[in-house]
Amino acid sequence: MLLVGRELELERHGMKLLPRSPSSFTPCLDGRYLLLGPDAELNHSEISKFSKKDAEAYPRYEEKLEKFCKLMDFVIDSPPPEMRHEYNASMVDRIKNKVDNSVFWSKLLGIVMQQGQKDMVDFFDLLLSPASKILNNWFEGDVLKATLATDAVIGSMSGVHTPGSGYVLLHHVMGETGGQRGAWAYVQGGMGSVSSAISKAALEAGVEIVTNVEVSQLMVHQTSGRAQGVVLSDGTEVLSSVVLSNATPYKTFVDLVPADVLPDDFLCAIKTADYSSATTKINVAVDRLPQFSCCKGINPEGGPEHMGTIHIGSESMEQIELAYREAASGISSTRPVIEMTIPSVLDKTISPPGQHVINLFVQYTPYKLSEGSWQDPNVRKCFAERCFSMIDEYAPGFSSSVVGYDMLTPPDLEREFGLTGGNIFHGAMGLDSLFLMRPAKGWSDYRTPVKGLYLCGSGAHPGGGVMGAPGRNAASLVLEDLKGK
Repeated sequence: MLLVGRELELERHGMKLLPRSPSSFTPCLDGRYLLLGPDAELNHSEISKFSKKDAEAYPRYEEKLEKFCKLMDFVIDSPPPEMRHEYNASMVDRIKNKVDNSVFWSKLLGIVMQQGQKDMVDFFDLLLSPASKILNNWFEGDVLKATLATDAVIGSMSGVHTPGSGYVLLHHVMGETGGQRGAWAYVQGGMGSVSSAISKAALEAGVEIVTNVEVSQLMVHQTSGRAQGVVLSDGTEVLSSVVLSNATPYKTFVDLVPADVLPDDFLCAIKTADYSSATTKINVAVDRLPQFSCCKGINPEGGPEHMGTIHIGSESMEQIELAYREAASGISSTRPVIEMTIPSVLDKTISPPGQHVINLFVQYTPYKLSEGSWQDPNVRKCFAERCFSMIDEYAPGFSSSVVGYDMLTPPDLEREFGLTGGNIFHGAMGLDSLFLMRPAKGWSDYRTPVKGLYLCGSGAHPGGGVMGAPGRNAASLVLEDLKGK
């Protein structure tokens, strides 16, 4: 997001970030708690309450991840090196493609060589291992390990013991806020303010934006097989020689591209990709801030514990794993893992005085329940109340503070936002679905089998998260292709 924000001048167009410090708070039922954030002294003091050994190890852990992030920066901000697919590509285009790919691999090799062999072995260990193995090798305290492990499983149908979950642990600390790695911030006015700032930058550049319009089909020339534009749900045709899709790969290629246009092997890869989700989002309005028993005080205006992500039900990695295993068998977690944020503590523009907006990011909730259905109002109410009751254990009286709420289960996310399977990343972030394999083997560079159609959303490299990298990389490819015409 750093490059996109700078290039589009999003701050000038109204985007204002509100840094969160501390950025993480984990309350415990035994009366202890853990605060973490960008302040190294705070981190050392807080972790020492649980383990002095962990307090000494934590800066080294952050330093190691920072090294890996620097290695990944180049990969994330570059289109993957694919071979050009066009059979009629000119000799010049083929040579340029090979040169570009060679340059990519040479640069990557140079970055790798700077790391040293031990760091590279550690890096591949992180990529391939379960998050539990990585964290157990670094730390001994359950609360610290569980707090960090939530980053490895967020948004995915996987547990802390799932091989490859270590990479997702890294994926969620690769971002920057205000030039600080791994720092988190709220956007004033809510996440829609990011879209608003981007739209203002686009309008200034002469773009025409049309909203509340549904695309029903991609138009493809019968002879050349090239994209010609899109057909809207009302039958209106919008002509264009270039179409970029920010929808999921499944939505793009199965629902929007006409039948018999795509190669069978490509279509099979898209249809069989992992779009599973275990995520439910509950947006809550409350008439007062939750007060956590472990903090031994009342902060009606908000204290350090209210600033960042509040981890409920994350006192050990085994708690997280148990919640995952229940969902894997079709049962919504008996004791779900809840990430709570209260943006209105820092952002006074989104709620009335004295009242607050709370976001609950809840796992694990399977797309299809083994018993019952998410369409049943009683099932939905029961699960929401289960989450509220669990928060009551840490912050008594939370349930009675709820004025209203809106719940989005995986089927809701699919229906309302077009997220196939309810997956917020447009597809799983496993190692078999990243880099040269995303969205399908041989098609990772945003180009697609339909010439003129490009994939620019989270279903493309490097995946999900509010960073803009897939769109920025895709745009650079489109400009390159247009210049080569």
